[in-house]
Amino acid sequence: MTDLMRYAAALEGLDRRTLPPVERWTPARVGEIDIVIKSDGTWFHEGAPIARARLVRLFSTILMREGDDHFLVTPAEKLKITVEDAPFLAVLMKTEGEGDGRRLSFTTNMGDVAAAGPHHQLAFRASRGGDIAPYIDVRRGLEARIARAVYYDLVALGERRHMEGGDVFGVWSNGVFFPFGPAAGDNA
Repeated sequence: MTDLMRYAAALEGLDRRTLPPVERWTPARVGEIDIVIKSDGTWFHEGAPIARARLVRLFSTILMREGDDHFLVTPAEKLKITVEDAPFLAVLMKTEGEGDGRRLSFTTNMGDVAAAGPHHQLAFRASRGGDIAPYIDVRRGLEARIARAVYYDLVALGERRHMEGGDVFGVWSNGVFFPFGPAAGDNA
């Protein structure tokens, strides 16, 4: 059993409301572990889905990103994992207010909440699969891909805005306008 598994077993029953300070830990042991986060948000270990939701949630709290790489970090070890697209999925959206006073909060499949704005950017970019998809920065560079159903709700809130270079279609949240892309005809 790796130190990661011992650490997870020790913490699994605890109610963890705060995130561990993984960015401050400098473990001596660095390696890789056969954990893959699929693009649909399912976590796999050695080719099999991890069935215990509480264990997956715990692992998500010790996840860290460095560049394009993702790691599970404990005080004792830092293990590289594979993330097919984004480590999280935004599965719910809560809307408060209207227009430029609107606040959009996204809840991930791991229970994290991020309100789009200056500290949690909402962006459209190519996914690892090549299609254009919306993402929100959740914490410390870790992103959530916005699930299709939530994306449709997001588009329903969109509006045209004239910016340098032409009209764009996007949404407001926490005083920031997030463009989806150029406004298309009269159907946008």
